[in-house]
Amino acid sequence: MTRPATFALPGDITTLTGGYLYDHQLVQALRDQGRSMQVLQLPDSFPTPDAADMAQAVDQLSALPADQPVIIDGLAFGALQTEALASVRAPIVAMIHHPLAQESALPAELADHLLRTERANLTLARHVLVPSPHTRDMLIERYDVAADRITIARPGTKARQHPQVPKADPAMILSVGILHPRKGHDVLVQALGMLGDLEWQAQIVGNPWDDAHVGQLCDRIARSAMGDRITLAGRVSDGRLQNLYGQASVFALATRYEGYGIVFDEALSHGLPIVSTTAGAVPGTVPADAGLLVPPDDAGALSDALRRMLTDAPFHKARVKAAQQAGAALPSWDDTARIVARVLDSVMDAPA
Repeated sequence: MTRPATFALPGDITTLTGGYLYDHQLVQALRDQGRSMQVLQLPDSFPTPDAADMAQAVDQLSALPADQPVIIDGLAFGALQTEALASVRAPIVAMIHHPLAQESALPAELADHLLRTERANLTLARHVLVPSPHTRDMLIERYDVAADRITIARPGTKARQHPQVPKADPAMILSVGILHPRKGHDVLVQALGMLGDLEWQAQIVGNPWDDAHVGQLCDRIARSAMGDRITLAGRVSDGRLQNLYGQASVFALATRYEGYGIVFDEALSHGLPIVSTTAGAVPGTVPADAGLLVPPDDAGALSDALRRMLTDAPFHKARVKAAQQAGAALPSWDDTARIVARVLDSVMDAPA
């Protein structure tokens, strides 16, 4: 009989971003393995809650029983008041997708506050879960977390029948990622603007982060000489997304930082060669023979990589084969859940 546990996170667990997708799939896989998992929805204003939302989150966590562990998603964990977190009776496991202070475009004062808060809060966690070696190394080097307190639980891939759809003509470049400055969609649009002599089309899929940034992307596309070939699709249904993966010939994401990047595994599972950046965990997630990685914020290098994928047929074919092989070897969410289940049980068996 497995012990019950709680997963606490801000907002709706079905939100369409990589971190929430991870949390949702993990909870479902743990339930499928027979573990009772309660989802505790904290206020969605984290990581910058007002006083009322902070108090509500503290009250919710403080009400959890002392004999059941709680996994707290990093979006809330790193921003909670340290003194209040110390009063939580439930054994705490932190889920750090990537540290809050490392988010791009943060005001310096906020980044400093989050760095200090997250560092202090990590001392209160019985154990820490991360999605990648990159995030583990960052917590060791920048946050002084002992290596033996961290477990890597790499994201799984969802078993599904990929739609048998023909490849788009002209070749489709697919980008998937929340419409947020960190994902570098602006750099991708700039890079695509340098490929006017080639035949291609592009789809950018992602949940809007805020209206202002979406407006900036729309304006950038409208001003691009290649704007009529670029579709900012925004949020789409899962069925539509699977069709786009099937129709695409290249996956591209000009990300400025990734703690892991679940979309890369999704692309590999569809046998798509990848053009991305060397930011964060990307080099450890994308096999070297399955794609091309360039420095972040280098639209020229990104454009050159896309050009080679579109024009060098033998090179593209070899990357497709490597992506297919890598995709076939990816872990399942059941594998991820087994790793997390061992952590939950060890936390309860170990002395406080």
